[in-house]
Amino acid sequence: MSQSPLLRGQGDVKTKITMNNNFNFYNKELKPFARKLRNNSTKGEIRLWFELLRNKQMWGYSFLRQRPIMNYIVDFMCKELKLIIEVDGYSHEFKYEEDVKRDEILMNEGYTTLKFSEQAVMKDINNVRRAIEIWINENKK
Repeated sequence: MSQSPLLRGQGDVKTKITMNNNFNFYNKELKPFARKLRNNSTKGEIRLWFELLRNKQMWGYSFLRQRPIMNYIVDFMCKELKLIIEVDGYSHEFKYEEDVKRDEILMNEGYTTLKFSEQAVMKDINNVRRAIEIWINENKK
């Protein structure tokens, strides 16, 4: 897989981002922050990971956890499907506009973001599973 560096950023801030042939923008400068988030996951993120996404449990697709992409860290990402899954907890209530902007930027690069509340993941994992399966069925590549 050949990789070429790109410069991306907002204003005067530029971040070195690696773009591979699948157009998955990996930001290695965010790796330490992503690792910290993985080690401090919410209960909903842990449940979604272990029950649905880990080890290709979701129809054989590989998902990555706390993935640095462009200038963001997403909860879960499937490179093959260009699918991002977010578990929105309490902290997201205060950053709605930031989340909308991020989703728009990622959408412009071909990504789809599915969002589930922490409560939905914890209390209704079967409907979360169905929603993801329906999306995959309708959009698999």
